[in-house]
Amino acid sequence: MNSNILFALIIGIIITNFIVDKVLDYLNAKHYNDPIPQELSDVYDKDAYKKSQAYKKTNYKFGFWSSLFSLVLTLGFLVFDGFEIVDSIARSYSNHPVVIALIFFGIIMLGSDLIATPFSYYKTFVIEERFGFNKTTRSTFWLDKVKGLLMMAVIGGGILALIVWFYQLTQASFWLYTWGVITVFTLFMNMFYSKLIVPIFNKQTPLENGTLRDRISEYANSVGFNLEKIFIIDGSKRSTKANAYFSGFGKEKRVTLFDTLVNELDDEEIVAVLAHEVGHYKKHHIIINLLASVVLTGLTLYLLSIFISNPLLSQALGVEKASFHVGLIAFGLLYAPISEITGLFMNYLSRKFEYQADNFAKETFAAAPLISSLKKLSRNSLSNLTPHPAYVRAHYSHPTLLDRVKNLRTKTN
Repeated sequence: MNSNILFALIIGIIITNFIVDKVLDYLNAKHYNDPIPQELSDVYDKDAYKKSQAYKKTNYKFGFWSSLFSLVLTLGFLVFDGFEIVDSIARSYSNHPVVIALIFFGIIMLGSDLIATPFSYYKTFVIEERFGFNKTTRSTFWLDKVKGLLMMAVIGGGILALIVWFYQLTQASFWLYTWGVITVFTLFMNMFYSKLIVPIFNKQTPLENGTLRDRISEYANSVGFNLEKIFIIDGSKRSTKANAYFSGFGKEKRVTLFDTLVNELDDEEIVAVLAHEVGHYKKHHIIINLLASVVLTGLTLYLLSIFISNPLLSQALGVEKASFHVGLIAFGLLYAPISEITGLFMNYLSRKFEYQADNFAKETFAAAPLISSLKKLSRNSLSNLTPHPAYVRAHYSHPTLLDRVKNLRTKTN
């Protein structure tokens, strides 16, 4: 295989991924006007359903044109040797492999962000604003952008520098050291993300003493779950959409409730949502997901170590001087089909875990308040109640609302 064939393969993968993704989007869009299932008839009234349909159609059109723009830009960058140009710029500043890699990826990431920002701005301040979701101020939007870029430079740049350094020192064995660093980093972030990273973007306050906290504590004690750290996050700072999540292990485990969720649901519904989150912990889903992520990362890095030294990777992107950083880009593009397959598996596993967490909440608390909370949250976010099955399998990490309601209404054996 020569570099021209490899280049054609990369182009083929990019175009095929685009076509598959757009076909799935089209199939999903064909179901936007389907009648609401009887089990979900109380989610939307006539006007709300029309608004939901309009929101879905608007996002569908926006997604198509933004994806098409990205495709054309990516193909143009490849055809006109954009990576060679960026590599030459990076090499003009240093001869050190680590520094070259940092400059190379810095230019690529900054350029990608600059191109993506107008689309993000339009989605936030036009689409989300039009449908009543956006609460983000322009100053918050730009401040988030700056914070995100700084974090990417510090954390992403630091990890990249270590990976390149490992490669320079150990060559083919670099994947083991890299795997170790990424595993430690992943564990650390799972433990302390809410404590260290979230406060950079949001304000978190402990849930005050009162009826809600008493109800939560009563439930936690009933299932033998020690839960002291319950936080409210100011999600309303950016959107009216609601959420809740569980994070951390041991003494660092905590539940975070969006203030929008607390305002949208009654106490019993909030406890039901929390029971679902506790179910994930009790069923060891967090550990399983973490282990699966670590294993997949190790497999990916091992495959990378086999091919990264082949100069054909760099040459396939039009870069004559072979390097680790350009090979990394080429490998990522070639690895996309495998990534899609593993993504399908992880989504399947995630949907299975969601059913298990729902069942745990049903068995240890009640099904009715969880059903009503899911319906309220779907109404609040103008969710699609009739997605295409193929789209669900490809993109949904959670079962559809209809499937969850049916499952929750099924009697436990």
